[in-house]
Amino acid sequence: MSHYEERLERDLNRIREHVSEVAGRVQAGLKDAVHALLTGNEKLAYATILGDLPINRRVREIDRLCHSFIALHLPSGGHLRLISSVIRANIELERIGDYAVTICREAVQLSRPPQGALAAKLELMAEESRQMLAQTITAMEEGNAEAAKATMGMAAQIDRTFDTIFLDLVAEENGSNLKEIMGLFNIFHRLERVAAQAKNICEETVFAVTGESKAPKVYRILFLDEDNAGLSRMAEAIARKRFPNSGCYSSAGRRGGAALHAAMAAFLREHGFELDDARGRALDLAPPELADFHVIVSLQGAVKDYIPEIPFHTVALEWDVGSLPEALDEEQARQRLEELYREVAVRVQELMQTLRGRDAS
Repeated sequence: MSHYEERLERDLNRIREHVSEVAGRVQAGLKDAVHALLTGNEKLAYATILGDLPINRRVREIDRLCHSFIALHLPSGGHLRLISSVIRANIELERIGDYAVTICREAVQLSRPPQGALAAKLELMAEESRQMLAQTITAMEEGNAEAAKATMGMAAQIDRTFDTIFLDLVAEENGSNLKEIMGLFNIFHRLERVAAQAKNICEETVFAVTGESKAPKVYRILFLDEDNAGLSRMAEAIARKRFPNSGCYSSAGRRGGAALHAAMAAFLREHGFELDDARGRALDLAPPELADFHVIVSLQGAVKDYIPEIPFHTVALEWDVGSLPEALDEEQARQRLEELYREVAVRVQELMQTLRGRDAS
């Protein structure tokens, strides 16, 4: 090994050691924050808050070392991927440390530690988040892309846990101290964000090791109308044909069983859209299934007329595009269908380009 290679490896190892140190401190800080919360240990909470300051200083030192490494060694290939990933993972670790601080600050504001079922939910979510973080750090330190990919899947389960707890918190409010309810919600949200940042670190590990970039997100979208026999099916068909790689699309109605609108179906088929003749499908999804959708679009009325409680992570949109032609002569009906088609197509395009950018396909 040449002198230059020895210097490069020495500098890389120094950066790795600093990152491992920060990762260990962040894990310890999160563990202490949760313990302080559940036990009402204010001394530990304040010590954890102060303990984040040395972490922040070390994070800045890592950032300096990474930029010095780039300036000195002009890295390329795997070394450049590694350093760029370390820079981003460094920021994500700092954020997790900040989440631990927020948990501590909220904990000392509570009149008493969480009790009963609420404490059990906190322990569950904290354990899930900490386990994911631990696996993430191990994969990062070992440069294990397969372990990182496997760990990413844990984030979805933690999201579902958070959604369930959010609904429980809202249901249990019943005149409770609003400040404490909001504080608890903030704590749960920070634990969820730990998982999100851990997933980001996993993605950085995969990139550093393999060069694979984060795959573009595929969005789950649900279109609604009264009977799932008209506008919702049109929107679904347009989305499937125009943006097959950007989303997974479904449609449903307040009630099911209606026959597909004949003129609309014929119009869309003439324009090259594939439609089955299935009767309208009623909206019969349970809350956890609804929570899997990133966007829910109503083409007839308010989304809350169909779904009284919108899932926390779901965006609800209402498109007032008018109604399908009824009791019109053939020429008027075709003209109306053309207008509806153009309007819905524009709305679908705007939505998908907002979600995925101009490259949506």
